[in-house]
Amino acid sequence: MSHTLAAATSHVIEVKHSRFLAQAAPIDSASQALAYLSAVADADATHNCWAYRVGAEYRSSDDGEPAGTAGRPILAAIDGQGYDRVMVVVTRWYGGIKLGAGGLVRAYGGAAAECLRLAERRELVAYAELHVQVGFEDLGALHAALAVHGAEKLDEQFLESGALLRLRLPQDRVDALKSQLRDATRNRVRWHNEDSPRA
Repeated sequence: MSHTLAAATSHVIEVKHSRFLAQAAPIDSASQALAYLSAVADADATHNCWAYRVGAEYRSSDDGEPAGTAGRPILAAIDGQGYDRVMVVVTRWYGGIKLGAGGLVRAYGGAAAECLRLAERRELVAYAELHVQVGFEDLGALHAALAVHGAEKLDEQFLESGALLRLRLPQDRVDALKSQLRDATRNRVRWHNEDSPRA
């Protein structure tokens, strides 16, 4: 199960007089990640390096540091702690002592990792949307099953023969809901137009 952040968070470390400020926030898209970067990047700092992950989509930037010494370690910190839908910006103010490539990797990756380690997590749940058609005689059984499986009714239309509902529920509860309704209605429920899971 992957997690995102419950709220924006930050953490500061100092390495050989350079200050590294890691700032992280939950995001839902690449555009949100870049908007967060614009909001927190310090134009007076030496570097504003960053990385984000949203599902299979990810990007990172070394922002002028030697290639691979900042953005990739930040991304590795996100992945290493099982985060998704997270943007991390690590801002550096140079302190006059060069850190070398290894030192930069440890400083950027370490600042990001510690920021995320200390943050409050929120579990990401994958949801599915389903359309179900049910006769009037089975509406009671349907509504009872929805409550048991944490399904949310998004839309309900009444037809001559019954009702057509659009539901949203955790992906891992779909099979159990279908099974319960199959048993409770003697398999009279009909499922239509199932969409792919979404978080």
